[in-house]
Amino acid sequence: MPLKEILDMCGADYKKGRFVLAEGADGSSMTRTIPMELIESGEVLVAYGMNGEMLRPENGYPLRLVVPGVQGVSWVKWLRRIEVGDKPWATKDEAVHYVDLMPDGLHRQYTSIQECKSVITTPSGGQLLLDKGFYNISGMAWSGRGKVTRVDVSTDGGINWRQARLETPVLSKAVTRFNIDWVWDGKPAILQSRAVDETGYVQPSYGQLRKVRGTKSIYHNNAIQSWKVVESGEVSNVQVL
Repeated sequence: MPLKEILDMCGADYKKGRFVLAEGADGSSMTRTIPMELIESGEVLVAYGMNGEMLRPENGYPLRLVVPGVQGVSWVKWLRRIEVGDKPWATKDEAVHYVDLMPDGLHRQYTSIQECKSVITTPSGGQLLLDKGFYNISGMAWSGRGKVTRVDVSTDGGINWRQARLETPVLSKAVTRFNIDWVWDGKPAILQSRAVDETGYVQPSYGQLRKVRGTKSIYHNNAIQSWKVVESGEVSNVQVL
C-alpha cells in the first residue's frame, strides 16, 4: 500500500509536514527521515507481502518500507511507528552513519538517493577464466534518479569503451542487466563498466569521485569498479583512479 494513502487516512498536513520519520522494531530501533516529496509521488510503499506470500521475518515481517531509488537502510524493516514533522529528525542512524565527510571537513547529510552505478558480475573477483576465447561480460546497473540509458564496458582499464546491450525491460529506479561480447586473447586485462542515467549523469571513476568527496567518505560509493584478469585467468579486485 502507498504510504501516502495511510497518511491521507490519518489527515496528514502536507504543508507543514514535509518529512516522515520511520522507526523499526529491531534492537537498535532503526529510524530514518524520509522526505515528503518521495512519499507524495506515490512510490513509497508499506509492504506486508512479497512474491505472493507474507514477508518473512528476515525481510521485515509484518511491515516494512519500500523506498525506490533510495539506499537500502531507509527501507525500514519491522516498521512500528510513522511520524510526520516539519524538519529532519537527525537521529543517530542518520547523523553519525550514512553521511559523507567532505574535503573541507564538513559532512553532508540526507544524501540517500542512489547515484547511477554499475558493476560487472561476470567475470568478477574470485572467478577463473579457463582459457582464452569468447566470453560474455555481464553485470547490473541502476540509478535512483530514473532509468539507465547506457552502459559502456572497457577491457583495458578505461582507455577504450564499447556500448553494452541493455536487457529489457528497462525500468525507472530498477536494476538493469547489461552484457557485451568479449574475446580474451589470454593477456592481462582490466574490466570496467560505466553507466549513464536519463538525467545525463555519468558514473565517475575513483579519481573523479575523490575530487568531489575527498578520501575520507566511506558511504555512497558509486565509483567505477575494476576487475583485473591475469594470464592464468584469475580475476581479482583492483582499484583504478
